[in-house]
Amino acid sequence: MTNKVKIGVLGCANIAKRSVIPAILELPHLFELIYVASRDIEKSKSFAEEFGCKYLGSYEELISSPDIQALYVPLPTGIHYEWIIKALDAGKHVYAEKSFASNYNEACEMVELAKTKNLAIMEGFMFQYHRQHQKVFELLRNNKIGEIRHFSATFCFPPLEKGNFRYDEVIGGGALLDAAGYTVRACHFIMGNNFELKASSLYIDKSLGTNIYGSAYLVNPETKIGATLAFGFDNFYQSRYEIIGQKGKITAERAFTPRKDFSPKLILENEGTIEEIFIEPDNHFVNAFKEFYAEIFSDIKKEHHYHDILLQSKTLEQIKTKENQ
Repeated sequence: MTNKVKIGVLGCANIAKRSVIPAILELPHLFELIYVASRDIEKSKSFAEEFGCKYLGSYEELISSPDIQALYVPLPTGIHYEWIIKALDAGKHVYAEKSFASNYNEACEMVELAKTKNLAIMEGFMFQYHRQHQKVFELLRNNKIGEIRHFSATFCFPPLEKGNFRYDEVIGGGALLDAAGYTVRACHFIMGNNFELKASSLYIDKSLGTNIYGSAYLVNPETKIGATLAFGFDNFYQSRYEIIGQKGKITAERAFTPRKDFSPKLILENEGTIEEIFIEPDNHFVNAFKEFYAEIFSDIKKEHHYHDILLQSKTLEQIKTKENQ
């Protein structure tokens, strides 16, 4: 018999309402949604009425509640450290939206505390759990493009509305901790962990006080395969990656944000041929929470996610530091 994990939601963000809470509710054999909490009790009450759970008027009440074992944290990155540390101290497993940490030191502290308490922590890069990427891996295993020569990933979108929290440097805003995170994770997810940062650039909008676009170049020192990353809040929309090989190329056109009812397309190009491969719709939010559930009960998976969080945070910090050298 499956052990249900009792979970609470720490914050009433749009992504929680639109995508994540519905995904949790699609897994009633794995999770039981107990509480949503907000500093605005009317907002938490509204969420609770919509999703059929109880509500609380403070984050502290939720973290200290003996009724839950795990938390979903959709708060801005800049305040993750405070609340994730408190949650881990209280013995709760944590799934947090990306980026998990504002900097590498914070990531190290949170991972070390999770290790000490044998708790699951997971960073919300849900795209990894969409079936389209398993098809990409299959094409690579079957040598459809020959030996890999280069990887590129781009995640960009047009300017956000004024006042959007992603422009607020104080609470962890900026394209680096948001859009860039997808491209960094895609590089490590598809190509492996052995990449070193060689160059980066970040454009800081002085009126906003935060970075709004940039790029990075990484290299695998053993194979000399390069990875080019581009990201931004002030760009033509792109959500894709490309893998160039000896004899062909694979393109994932909607790599990061396909809706659950959307059929993404992969393009396989070889000399003189172009094949379009349509992938069945998939809900990567549901799949991500299946992974989170499995991590809670697996020490091997815990170690895997500890490593991923640290590598991700270290690489993002290197991109920022390298640009300023």
